Amino acid sequence: MTANSSTGLTRRALLGAFAATTLTAAPTFSHAAGFLKGAGDIRRLRMVNPRNGERLDMVYWVEGDYISDALTEISRFMRDWRTNDVKAIDARTIDIMAASHNLLDVSEPYALISGYRSPKTNNMLRSQSGGVAKNSRHLRGEAADLRLHSRSVSQMARAAAACRAGGVGRYSGSNFVHMDCGPVRSWGS
Repeated sequence: MTANSSTGLTRRALLGAFAATTLTAAPTFSHAAGFLKGAGDIRRLRMVNPRNGERLDMVYWVEGDYISDALTEISRFMRDWRTNDVKAIDARTIDIMAASHNLLDVSEPYALISGYRSPKTNNMLRSQSGGVAKNSRHLRGEAADLRLHSRSVSQMARAAAACRAGGVGRYSGSNFVHMDCGPVRSWGS
């Protein structure tokens, strides 16, 4: 194992510390980040993109600091898969995703349905569906549409809503949950 030059910790030590901890904090992030407190001072995100087979298992925050290279890699992973355009994903959204995943107590990675959307992609989706917002938070890198095979849309939405840190949309017919760092609100069934 190689040492991480910015922290002096090995990857094994980071992952071991994360795996050895439990989630015990009450919500505050304000709220989403509070769910991650007590998690060994490490935040981690696991996803797979079913469209291209890419996988991500990334520690992106250690002991109070975001890891710039990790956030860049998460943003690249969450790019618009139709155009390959990349936009920085808001760290608040990443925190909501990670906190929700921890609350669900699963090892399965999220399946990323949609992260960043270019204006071209958003316009195309709007022309095909009434459920796509003209000024979608996806356009700003502030939203993700996610699926877990081991958890229902209801379970995922409840976990995201428990963070009280952004928008949560239930799309039961399409089997995914929308999470964003905008105003606290919920919709869908």
